Amino acid sequence: MIRAAQLLLVLAAVGLWGASRLTWVQISSFDGLGQPRTADLSGSTWSTALIPLALLVLAAAVAALAVRGWPLRILAVLVAAASAGMAYLAISLWVVVDVAVRAARLADVPVADLLGTQRHYVGASVALVAAAFSLCGAVLLMRSAARKGAETARYSRAPVVETESTAMSERMIWDALDEGLDPTNPDNKGR
Repeated sequence: MIRAAQLLLVLAAVGLWGASRLTWVQISSFDGLGQPRTADLSGSTWSTALIPLALLVLAAAVAALAVRGWPLRILAVLVAAASAGMAYLAISLWVVVDVAVRAARLADVPVADLLGTQRHYVGASVALVAAAFSLCGAVLLMRSAARKGAETARYSRAPVVETESTAMSERMIWDALDEGLDPTNPDNKGR
């Protein structure tokens, strides 16, 4: 289950990196002196948190190898919060009524020279899919942590069966091994 979560997190990181390279908003401007100019605003320009979120999710995929129990649960919660941030960044492109002022500011174009803006939704869609992958990865990490905790608790609560070999001291076990005997089976001479 952890391997599947790691795969989903790596796919989410790759998706976010790809979304950061795609054009999210295109702006057209004319300063009255030359030809009209267009500028493409990539995902990393429009939403500067895409690359840090991709690195966070990639680091979480690697960290899932090293942590178990409560730290894995905390990691899953962090990944789920990151996926909420990713979804917010993607959905905000659809929800914001007017992107012109922000696009003009990001492209260093005076608002008076602005001719128009055009939204491109492919990058935001990729970021939204990455958020879904990240959330599924977080759920798998949480389930894995809960399952590992249940297995650990089950084994720690199991009653210890008292046998002759567990009643023997360590020295007695070594003495039996030196004599060629199997300390776990007193009827077997070990030869």
